[in-house]
Amino acid sequence: MVLLTEESPLTKLLKKADAAAMAKNKGVETIGDLLEFVPRKYLPPNELTDLSRLRVGENVLIVAEVAAATTRPMRNRRGQLLNVVLADSAGHQLEVTFFNAYGHERKLRPGVRGFFIGQIGSYGRRLQLTHPDYELIDEQDTAGEIEYYRTHWVPVYSTTGKLNAFRMRKLVHQALDTVDRVREPVPDEVRERRSLLGRAEALELVHRPPLTKRPDAGVRRLKYDEAFVLQTILAQRRKASEALVGTPRRPRPDGLLAAFDDRLPFELTDGQRAIGEVLLEELGRERPMHRLLQGEVGSGKTVVALRAMLAAVDSGGQAALLAPTEVLAAQHHRSISALLGDLAVRGMLGGRDIGTRLALLTGSQSAGARRAALLDAASGEAGIVIGTHALIQKHVQFADLALVVVDEQHRFGVEQRDALREKGVAPPHVLVMTATPIPRTVAMTVFGDMETSTLRELPRGRSPIATHVVKADRPAWMQRTWQRVAEEVAKGHQAYVVCPRIGEPDPGSILSSDTSEEDASDWEPVNWSEADWSEADWGDDGEGQPAQPPSELTGVYTMWHELTTKPELEGVRIGVLHGRLDPETKEATMRAFGAGDIDVLVATTVIEVGVDVPNASVMVVVDADRFGISQLHQLRGRVGRGSVPGLCLLLTKDPGERAAERLDMVASTTDGFELARADLQFRREGDVLGARQSGRGSSIRHLRLTRAEDEEIIAEAREDAFELVEADPDLRVHPALAAAVATRLDEDQAVWLERG
Repeated sequence: MVLLTEESPLTKLLKKADAAAMAKNKGVETIGDLLEFVPRKYLPPNELTDLSRLRVGENVLIVAEVAAATTRPMRNRRGQLLNVVLADSAGHQLEVTFFNAYGHERKLRPGVRGFFIGQIGSYGRRLQLTHPDYELIDEQDTAGEIEYYRTHWVPVYSTTGKLNAFRMRKLVHQALDTVDRVREPVPDEVRERRSLLGRAEALELVHRPPLTKRPDAGVRRLKYDEAFVLQTILAQRRKASEALVGTPRRPRPDGLLAAFDDRLPFELTDGQRAIGEVLLEELGRERPMHRLLQGEVGSGKTVVALRAMLAAVDSGGQAALLAPTEVLAAQHHRSISALLGDLAVRGMLGGRDIGTRLALLTGSQSAGARRAALLDAASGEAGIVIGTHALIQKHVQFADLALVVVDEQHRFGVEQRDALREKGVAPPHVLVMTATPIPRTVAMTVFGDMETSTLRELPRGRSPIATHVVKADRPAWMQRTWQRVAEEVAKGHQAYVVCPRIGEPDPGSILSSDTSEEDASDWEPVNWSEADWSEADWGDDGEGQPAQPPSELTGVYTMWHELTTKPELEGVRIGVLHGRLDPETKEATMRAFGAGDIDVLVATTVIEVGVDVPNASVMVVVDADRFGISQLHQLRGRVGRGSVPGLCLLLTKDPGERAAERLDMVASTTDGFELARADLQFRREGDVLGARQSGRGSSIRHLRLTRAEDEEIIAEAREDAFELVEADPDLRVHPALAAAVATRLDEDQAVWLERG
């Protein structure tokens, strides 16, 4: 027998085509990956499946006994058809049909017991399996195998291609028997402290558990391994950051920050003041700040970040604010300019000498505006530079970049954040902000290399928001929806109508000239792709499949046309906004809406973050089942920002069971922290190391961030990993752990870690 290592490719055990299918569909490329491929459930072989609980369309692996087997000639072609009747201990039966009886009639005799796998169908009113894969328990090749099946749980693996459940089980067993030495990344003292099994013992228990034991202890060990390796990576990141030497950035007592605080038109909350003090203290250190600022929607994170940016400018440096979209970057530029007033136009008519300048840099600016912004950033004339991904480009330079603020951190990877940090003469301070609250488990895994501050308190004057789910297939409900919009407009308030796609403008529409050719082709994403599930997942039909393809979703232009023809909205001024409008049109539309010149704004999710119009009191979200929990919560945060109570109406036509649960959850509470925990239950855990959502080492396999017991495992692993890295930063004393870290990181991520 040729012994293999965990690094050996899967082609050592499988044909190339099957190995390729496992790599593509399951992320399993090596023997080590296969050993980490945990069964999705276990069956007791001596216990017959309850056949009365089967349902049409269900993919099943059942244990049953052959009660009868008969053959008969096929009616319309040559050959024999085999009908088998399976039975459970209660006498419930299931029919199995083979359209080619050859070979099966000799094996499937009354009295034999076996495993059968396939999809439940129906014939007439009877349930049946057609041509299932099967494996008999009572007719194994050797007495040893018969004894094995009598004494062990049967693992059921997720399958792919030609690798059915039976082949998968044999493949994993073969890997267990041929691997030379199982890696042990967790040090002995840590295993003893946490009462963990050895990894070899854990893998054996997970894949070949005897009936006298449960595999739970083995699974717990694999979960701990995953958490421990991730936390080691995060600990190394933090250690690398702590080793950097930056420039202390302390504001002048009578400088720009003090002048801004004196003119603030509102009072800071206790939370804003407390976190502001923490940021100022860390900005004053030589070690660069590396902090996460998270909080409830509308809790005032931007003002906290602005005060930190002004402190950086006060010290003679510059601050860069990185936003994910042009609309949000422009909104930040507008709102910060308004807050600073004459403090934002130093050197211009009416500007104060103590002030600074703002620059906006985006990808679609005119050449002249772009040159001016680049010059202001490079010369240091602009103390605060706001922009999109355009800030990361190589030709963008700063005179002295002191602070990097990243808004909506989830839309940027560590590589992009790193690219902006490298533009500083010395390593700049870094503050990243999340759009919505994040659960503790996510904070420990995704942002475990950073210190965390949390804003829970909303500023005074914020009004409550009521949220209701509206069935769009009920005409009376829809009529009342648009009546409510009209009523709010009649009171002098404004409304948003959010659609999941752009759609095609009517060639005869007055809006046609506002769009480019690419707009007519398709839709604006709602972060619903499988690769970006972490932000907002698709609605589904209850089985994890999209209930409605994008082409059937309501577009902005379709909705605009519909609203302009509704008698309830006669005389109402309706505008359109989406990400593919030219920058001038987007800017003009947002200014008009902010000034009250547009009553109803029909938009895509470009208004999701940062848009602040206190007069907006109602939001209608069309095809709301297309959006995830966090995104819906973020969207409705655009209303209720003034003294008027907010109203959010979630329109849905035919949501699946899971989508309906999401909508009901959003309607039931406005607590963003509770919704953040719920959101994890409806979506996949994404890449906790960087921006990538696919590829090796990119996903969490064993941990489930929503489970309390897994949260405890993560906390323990975090404590152990940080203690180990403090003593052995380069893992020279722990080569097995270093190898596990190297396997987890791809090349770019490893380079980032080396650079810190």
